[in-house]
Amino acid sequence: MSKSRAISLLVVGAPSIPSPQRRPILSLKMMTGEEGQPLPYVSEIVLKKRKVRDELAITRRTQLELGKYGAKKSKKQSDVSDIKRPEQFIKEFRDKELDLIRMKQRAKRSKLMIPKLRSKLLFIIRIQGKNDMHPKTRKILYNLRLRKVFSGVFVKATERVLEMLQKVEPYVTYGYPNLKNVKELIYKKGYARIDKKAVPLTDNNIIEQALGKHGIICIEDIVHEITNVGPHFKEVIRFMGPIILSKPEDGLIKGKKQLYKEGGDAGNREDEINDLISKMN
Repeated sequence: MSKSRAISLLVVGAPSIPSPQRRPILSLKMMTGEEGQPLPYVSEIVLKKRKVRDELAITRRTQLELGKYGAKKSKKQSDVSDIKRPEQFIKEFRDKELDLIRMKQRAKRSKLMIPKLRSKLLFIIRIQGKNDMHPKTRKILYNLRLRKVFSGVFVKATERVLEMLQKVEPYVTYGYPNLKNVKELIYKKGYARIDKKAVPLTDNNIIEQALGKHGIICIEDIVHEITNVGPHFKEVIRFMGPIILSKPEDGLIKGKKQLYKEGGDAGNREDEINDLISKMN
């Protein structure tokens, strides 16, 4: 037997080496023995809405955890920060007494300094006033239904109202609103006080039940009555709550208690109050 023949027989007779084979991939159906259910179709718009909703929820949760000033305070830190020093009490007392003295000085001004009425309707916005107010000043603001900063009310322009505004002049600004702003304020931010609850003026039935005996049955009648200071102006104002305005942009209200004519924020703006209303509505 030749050498080449022996080599060929040796190769042919050698045991065969199994070639590597891929294992079959078992499907869910083969593993469980059950048929898989097809996934429900969800549109892309729904998925995007879910994503935005989840992101907002996470952001809101983070804000609540961090608190008002951007950092979560421990109970010990918050207890320490709530403690007032004697100097703070003395400063607050002096500020309140100074506010009372200035209020009395403003009340003693001559009636000639009170501006002449150019319109029957005034819109008053509270722009100041927290810890430095005397209780008498706060009481006047409460009588005007201005319990919160950046709240506004419609009032009938009378000498008595102007005298009250003169006493609390550093804390309010006021002027003559036009028809456009009156209508937008009532439609956007107007609400009624029913059983000590705020109810939006979206249903004329609510208006008719409360003011129907005065001939006011819809929101347009409320706008007309307020704009013209009609005979039932007082009833309409009692029916509505104070208008809560949006927080002004940076630089719009500088926090100065000087008069508007002297470069401050407070006092009579006359027709220029409409610019401020448009930016805060």
